[in-house]
Amino acid sequence: MKPKELRAWRKRNSYSQNQLAKALTVATMTVSRWERGERGIPSFLRLALERLEEIKGGDLKKKGTRTKKRKEVKK
Repeated sequence: MKPKELRAWRKRNSYSQNQLAKALTVATMTVSRWERGERGIPSFLRLALERLEEIKGGDLKKKGTRTKKRKEVKK
């Protein structure tokens, strides 16, 4: 993966550098350096990004939309 491809993926999937860094459990500066070509992008990153795409519709992107527990009605 090339730096421009990573940046395009991030923007296409609506991640900030900070959000992507948290999802990958790396420092924000690491993502920045990958995108600028200052640091080599690890070969496994493509697999990690594919996984993030798979779970995009899940809890990761649906912040604040938890279902509320129903209160039990006492009889």
